[in-house]
Amino acid sequence: MPLRKIITVFLLFIFIFSACTPTTTDSNTPAPSPSVTPIVEDAKTPTPAASRLNVEKESLRGKQVNVWHPWFGAQASLFESQVEKFNSTNEWGIVVNAESKSNYNEIFSQTSAALEASSSPQIVIALPEHALAWGDDVLDLNPYAHDPEFGMSALDMSDFANVIWRQDEVDGKRFGAPAQRTARFILYNSTWARQLGFDSPPKNSAEFEAQACAAHAALTKDSDTTNDSLGGWLIDADAHTALSWMFAFNGGAQEADGYRFLAPGNIDAFKFLKSLQEKNCAWVASPDLSAYDRFAARQALFVTASLEEFSDQSRAFSAASNRDEWIALPFPGDGRDALVVYGSSFIVFNSDDATQLASWLFIRWMLSAETQADWVRSTGLFPLRSSTFDLLADYSADHPQWAEAVKYLSSGEVTPQLSSWRLVRVMLEDGFRDMFDTIRHPDLTEGQVPVILTQMDQTAEELSK
Repeated sequence: MPLRKIITVFLLFIFIFSACTPTTTDSNTPAPSPSVTPIVEDAKTPTPAASRLNVEKESLRGKQVNVWHPWFGAQASLFESQVEKFNSTNEWGIVVNAESKSNYNEIFSQTSAALEASSSPQIVIALPEHALAWGDDVLDLNPYAHDPEFGMSALDMSDFANVIWRQDEVDGKRFGAPAQRTARFILYNSTWARQLGFDSPPKNSAEFEAQACAAHAALTKDSDTTNDSLGGWLIDADAHTALSWMFAFNGGAQEADGYRFLAPGNIDAFKFLKSLQEKNCAWVASPDLSAYDRFAARQALFVTASLEEFSDQSRAFSAASNRDEWIALPFPGDGRDALVVYGSSFIVFNSDDATQLASWLFIRWMLSAETQADWVRSTGLFPLRSSTFDLLADYSADHPQWAEAVKYLSSGEVTPQLSSWRLVRVMLEDGFRDMFDTIRHPDLTEGQVPVILTQMDQTAEELSK
């Protein structure tokens, strides 16, 4: 091809290419961003942060962890089956050995003795106040819960209700992790209340009194003279019942690092309850018939029961062929409701680094949503995690009172975070019971409530030494 023709073709090609390419001088067209070739390594999943616990995974292989627990019967069987499942499935080869001590008193006394002899188990399932009594022997679980590799994510931690997660943490140290949580509730016969003229549950203490007194009045007017002293609230002297009423009136038991019972809210709560008894709107039952049976027989409009007792109450209604509807309520006070959430915790003792981590990994597995769902189905207790509740649609449908009660969990209060609570709790229960004992104290009136609370303060101070 002649040189002139080649040049002509080349210039034509340049002209056509230039016409198809946008210019950078057009003010309405932004300049194209430079393209970046992606680096293959950036697309990979980020490498998890390394553990800060200084334990090689190989050192966990075959590590033995001994656990003492307080359960017997069905709960012990369930726990031991869960231990077997962990032993057969955990990736580290950790071996957990479970041993029952039958109850919390035995757990506390035997563990205390074992610590003195330097022969304690690695984990005990005990009450939070027990862990506080063991003090420096107890491992702080915060470094384990927050460890980048072996801990829980922020999402996992937020899955626990605040009242459940904070019970075991005192002054920045995590003395344990929740194992079980329950609460006492007011049980309310909705069907009977409607027949008495009340369309809704009591929203405060004044409405509680009005309905309790109406129930008592109804029994005094029927043809059965043996029930004239019944109706209203069946008095329950459990320490957590007393504490719940105290919180409902803006009181409580703990003040700083000690106790204060002689406080305005506590005075109001105890006066209210003693006044109910004086008006025959609250009464003490003889032990010949259970509270479940009395509630099912319409001897009381209100009774008190713990979450795990709901199934027993349902069976009592079935046995009595009573189709009344009943629900669970928090304790209605003066402008607020209250309930106290309490229960046992996993407590780990100081040992070597690998054993401590192995203990934590077992606890973390026990706190998984799936494991907790099995626990709830067997025990009827609170689900420790929100995601556990999501797995219990079938259980919720079969246990409507339980499902409603769980909704009150977010407003729960914790028990005093003091080691002496294990003793003061018993004192509170005894004092609360004595306040309603008209045989031992026939002349005791609501006006003497401050004297009772003053005696509680004095006794609590002695028990705290």
